[in-house]
Amino acid sequence: MKNVTDPFVSLGHWPSAGSFGFNTDILATNPINLSVVLGVLIFFGKGVLSDLLDNRKQRILNTIRNSEELREGAIEQLEKARSRLRKVETEAEQFRVNGYSEIEREKLNLINSTYKTLEQLENYKNETIQFEQQRAINQVRQRVFQQALRGALGTLNSCLNNELHLRTISANIGMLGTMKEITD
Repeated sequence: MKNVTDPFVSLGHWPSAGSFGFNTDILATNPINLSVVLGVLIFFGKGVLSDLLDNRKQRILNTIRNSEELREGAIEQLEKARSRLRKVETEAEQFRVNGYSEIEREKLNLINSTYKTLEQLENYKNETIQFEQQRAINQVRQRVFQQALRGALGTLNSCLNNELHLRTISANIGMLGTMKEITD
């Protein structure tokens, strides 16, 4: 620590050359030095400081003017936005009223189309039932015919001789072939 302060202490012991020298008495030199520095600053810095303050004043005034202009523009835009909002609200109300009536129309159309679809489904169901009944009747007829044919063949087989039997079988085969062609 002593090494750091040695050069400053040695400054106070320099021999004075004429009237110029270093005064190490802090209490005596500071107010004098400060008053000299302040005097020089006031004398030379007065114009610079005044110009800086004037420039700052002009910038503040310009900023205030710009802010006023922006404020007026914002007020105009706000009024325009309010008028557009009123217009949009009116249109929205019209859309809402029209939308409700459109929804009611769509609802009625949907109900009507649903009834028509139900009627068509009912008709398809009835046609399908009739088709299935007809098919079942045809199947029953075929089975009854086949059983009757078997019974008749059984009766014929027991009553006929071989020659008559062969002729009857041939005739029946021919009839069955034509019936099969008709049903296919």
